[in-house]
Amino acid sequence: MNRAVCLVAAALPLLCACASRLARLGDDGFQVRYSDYAEESVERFTAFNLDGWTPVSRNSLVVWNGPNEAYLLKVWDTCRDLQVAESIGVTSTTRIISRFERVRVGRDTCPIEDIRRIDVKQYNVDRDAAIVARRGVAPAPAQTSPASGAPAQPLRP
Repeated sequence: MNRAVCLVAAALPLLCACASRLARLGDDGFQVRYSDYAEESVERFTAFNLDGWTPVSRNSLVVWNGPNEAYLLKVWDTCRDLQVAESIGVTSTTRIISRFERVRVGRDTCPIEDIRRIDVKQYNVDRDAAIVARRGVAPAPAQTSPASGAPAQPLRP
């Protein structure tokens, strides 16, 4: 009995973190479905300045390579804790991120299975239209950043 209480007490903060993160994804009333904006698969991309990431699913995340460039990365199903991770790391060879690289989540290293560029321009247009439809007012200029659609997390060094 005492062991069960300890397990519940240990899991409670993790469950609360999941719930708070999911609630923040839809704050502006826009359902974020990056797969709808994903283009054809690419072999690699140059990452001079990865400035954030957004968990999408158990095995997918979006990495932001500047304010107007984003990529949907799908990793192997063996990756755990991607949706609740506080930080991630992405390996790269000479600033090139390819399918041979890995995403580090805690102690796990998750091989990249697929890379797709996100049509950020269309994403922004659709998000702004959804905000107007929901609120009845045009979004402020500060809301045009792609990271405002969902909270982008900082990358760890």
